[in-house]
Amino acid sequence: MSQSIDLVNNVDTLAQELATIQQTGAKRIALLGSRHVPLTHQHLIEMMSYALVLSGNRLITSGATGTNSAAIRGAMRADANLLTVILPQSLERQPLESRQQLEQVMHLVENPSNDNLSLAEASAICNQEIISRCQQLICFAFHDSRTLLQTCQEAEDQRKVVTLFYLD
Repeated sequence: MSQSIDLVNNVDTLAQELATIQQTGAKRIALLGSRHVPLTHQHLIEMMSYALVLSGNRLITSGATGTNSAAIRGAMRADANLLTVILPQSLERQPLESRQQLEQVMHLVENPSNDNLSLAEASAICNQEIISRCQQLICFAFHDSRTLLQTCQEAEDQRKVVTLFYLD
């Protein structure tokens, strides 16, 4: 019985992935990842987000340094109107180096109700909101990035197409 349920789930997942790949219109794509990303990887992420937005896709990310900052730079260069940034906490709780960039974002969602939580807890809640809004998730993580890997699992459980790049 369990094998037949797994087979049905796998077929459903493959059908969803095929439908997403074949979709010719714009998609809502979440791009998340580690804060600790080498500069060369940040340039690649920036180019990827630039190309995704230039192609008409809506990009959703969070406001941290590293991956998310690179995604914001690329999307802002292509079309700032197609970028949504969802913060795990209020803007005031963000690092100073991120705030200047975030103040330029037109579609910025703050979560001040999470200010009393740890950053890890607030990030997990934020990531859930981000994946609830997207059709596809692209994630850059290390093998020990628990919050990001959990987010990828939750997105897969919701039948989202997930592309996970490991940085180590």
